[in-house]
This record gives sequence, C-alpha cells and structure tokens, in this order.
Amino acid sequence: MSVELHDLLTEPAFPVRWSHTARGGGRPPDAVGLRELFLRAHEIAALAIPLAPALSGLYRILYALTARITELDVSRNWHSERDRVLESGRFDPVGIDRYFCAYPDRFRLYDPTHPFLQDPRLTKECDKPAGLNKLITTRPSGSNHAWFEHSVDSRPHPVSSAQALQHLIVWRYYGPSGRCAARTVRGAKEANSTAGPLRSALSYHPLGRTLFETLLAGLPEPDRARQYVRADDPCPWERDTPTDPLTLKGVVTGPMSKLVGHNQHALLLVPGAQGTQAVNAYITWAYRERIPRNDDYAIWQTSQAGNRYARYADCRRGLWRDLDALLLHDPPGVETRRPPVFPTAIDVFGDGEGLRVQALGIDQEGQAKDRQIVSAITPPVVQLMEERDEVQARLVGDLRLAGERAGRRLDRAVKQAWALFSNASKAEDCAWSATAAAYYWPAAESEFWQRLRQRHFDGAAQAFRSTAERIYDQVTQSAAGTARGARACEYARIELYGGRPKKTPGA
Repeated sequence: MSVELHDLLTEPAFPVRWSHTARGGGRPPDAVGLRELFLRAHEIAALAIPLAPALSGLYRILYALTARITELDVSRNWHSERDRVLESGRFDPVGIDRYFCAYPDRFRLYDPTHPFLQDPRLTKECDKPAGLNKLITTRPSGSNHAWFEHSVDSRPHPVSSAQALQHLIVWRYYGPSGRCAARTVRGAKEANSTAGPLRSALSYHPLGRTLFETLLAGLPEPDRARQYVRADDPCPWERDTPTDPLTLKGVVTGPMSKLVGHNQHALLLVPGAQGTQAVNAYITWAYRERIPRNDDYAIWQTSQAGNRYARYADCRRGLWRDLDALLLHDPPGVETRRPPVFPTAIDVFGDGEGLRVQALGIDQEGQAKDRQIVSAITPPVVQLMEERDEVQARLVGDLRLAGERAGRRLDRAVKQAWALFSNASKAEDCAWSATAAAYYWPAAESEFWQRLRQRHFDGAAQAFRSTAERIYDQVTQSAAGTARGARACEYARIELYGGRPKKTPGA
C-alpha cells in the first residue's frame, strides 16, 4: 500500500480562527490547506496554532509565500504595490494559482524527492532515525526531563501529520545545539549541531484584524539598493537540488532565503502506512558552519562588550516591558534596535487602531533545557508608534522606565535586607527577592496598562515607588519584629529611593 504524500496545499494542516465576516454555508472548517488559507485570508481572524514557536516559524514561511504570491519580492515600487494589494481587500486568486501551480509537488510532507522543508538524503547519510519523541518538542526523549507530557522511547505514540509539521518547524527555527544523530557527508562524519536561528530569542510580529492584514504587515521591505532575482534567492521548496551541508555558499542569499532557509538542523519525517501520521524522524545537523543571526522580527540589543544579540524570551518578563522598544527607534535606558519590520508595518493600518503586536518564543537555554513557552499580545498600539505621535511614544518609554526603575530598586533593597538579616557575605538572589518579584511585576504591569489606557503619565514614578514600598514591607514583615531584622530592613530601605550617595574622593 502506497503512502499518501500529504499535500499541504489541500490537506487541512493549518488551524484557523474565522472572523465574523466569514462566508459560506454551515460552519467553516477548523483547519485549512495552504491554498484555501491564502484564498480566504481576508476572512480568517488569526492562525490557531497552539504551539507558540511553531506559529513564529510558520509566520515566516507565510511571509515568504505572501511575497511570492503578490510578487512584492520583485517589485520596484514596493510601497505603492503593497498599498494596491491592501486596497483590493484580498489576495488575488490568479496570483495564488500561478505560484502554487508552478510548484505542484513541492508542498508534500512525504514526497520522496522534495519533502517540504526536509532533506531526503538523511536516510542514506544518517546511521538511524532519532525517534519520534525527539521530534516532538513537548515530549521527553532519552534521559531528558518531562516537560508537558510523559512518554517512553520504546513506545512512542504516533502524531498526526499536521502536528508533526508544527514540530518540524520548531526544530528548524528553535532547535538546540549540541549532540545530534551522526551524519556522514562525503566522508565527513559529525554528530553535533549549532542552535537554530531563533533559539532563546523572542519574536515580535505585527498582528492585524485579519490574516490578510497580518501577512502584509509582516512583509520585510526589500533592500532598495539591490534588485533581487527570484532564481538568485530561492526558498527551500523552490530548489531543484538541496544545498551543500559542508558550505554556507548559496544558503542565505536574500530576503526570502533569510526568512525560510536560515536553519541549522536537517530533518526528515517517517510517515505511517496511510500517511496521516508521523511515526519516526531523522534529526541531525544541516550545516557545519553557523549562519549569522539577522532577523527582522527581533529586538536587537548591544551588550556592554559591544556585541549585538536578540532580546531573550523570558517567561518572567511581561510584554509591557518591551513595548517602548517596539514603538521607538531609541527607547530610554538600554541601547536597542526595534524589529526592522515595524516602521513599514504601521503603513498597513492607516489611521485606524488595528495594529497589535504578538510576541512568541520559548524561554530556553542554548542546549536541551526548555523552561516555558512565551506568548503574549498587546492592545492596539498603532497610534503610539513614534511615526504617528513621537511625544506619546516617548511618554510610554518614560512610563516603562519608571516601572523598571522601581522594580530594580526593590530587588536591591530586599537582597540587601536579607543579607544583613542573615549575615550573608553578599547581597544576592534569595527567598525575599523571588517573593518580591512575584508580587511586584504583576502589580506594575496592571499599573502600566491602566495608565496607558487612560493616557495618564503624571505621577507614574511615585505610583510605582509606592507599590515597591508596600511590597517591601510585606516581604520583610516576618523579620521586622526582631531588633536585628528591624535594623536590617530600615538600613536597606533607602535602596528603594536610589541608595546612599557615593562618597567622592577627598570628601
């Protein structure tokens, strides 16, 4: 019995949420294929992918397909042409058919020659498959810790092809560094890989009222100084032959291959007899060299040593603390560069209130350890962008900075109070600092959003400081009843107000 190839153009592999304007008799489907996804993008409110890092990677794939279908990737008048597409209210069915008919066999998940986003050479170049539990990023494999579910390698439960696709995408963008299955290429046998391009980074995406708006807003503007030719900048599924694993030459050559060809892991799914499930997978290194990180959807920071890096995904950090870094070119406090896609994304929304920001990622280490999925959405913020109202954008930055400052001072105060009370050698992380953070940051987030909704910026520093004072008293209350504890708490309290002035030489 032959295995179904599972054509993603027609198979319902992409869960969606429909807008109230969706037409058609009866209830619309819960999931669609790629062709219907683009044909009805103006009727789809949002993608309903439950796994945040898979959604982050899928956005990039859909951005590349959007550019190809609309031909904005080769447009010389990019802004006016994108406006034309936006005014039409939907993606052109002729353009959708033109592109997908040019690659009818390239979107099959189990195609023997061109499996979608996979490398068919792995059956010969790898010693053995990695196991299905290795593919499913929410399952433990080998001796790794359990994350979301319990499973054993000897009895892995098959997953649907749609789920396997999501985890395939997670591996391509967020896969860990370190040991992997051995792969032999032209006599060179290696069994380690470099981390995926988005590993540990937080990804920020413009979110519109419909998927049509979201995809147009997320398109990166091409470099005006260079005219790209499609043949010189292919997406992985457009290549007739796969890239050479032993060199980076020809891997990332332009904006489209940067979106979907920047991967450090190579995978190949093993289907079940019917092709409706994945039962195993090959997972190994894709390239021996590391492809430089350069992403249009990350906040880029500069370390004290002058190194540029993408802001990390942190499950303890609320999205409000990143808001001014999305609104402003140079937010106060930290040297950052906002995601390059945002200055052009706001043009999609005119004078309306549609633009929201979706943050996606995994709080994880460079290698195997994954802590928690990160996913959050802001309220509409288009009118607060620097290009629309620089004064308001700066006030948002000052508001965020006031909340951050009070939080840092509270952290220093409770650490110092604990060190004095417990006679510790230095002020460092302790039970008090963890409790204070658990109380302060949610309270500060509520204060931030309330003031932002009301556009009430006066007195913000005092409000955040009052919250910090209340929490400081609450956390240190257990020690304040003793003479030693009272002295420690009162001595450290001054940190809430910036600490003691430093002595100047000769004073």
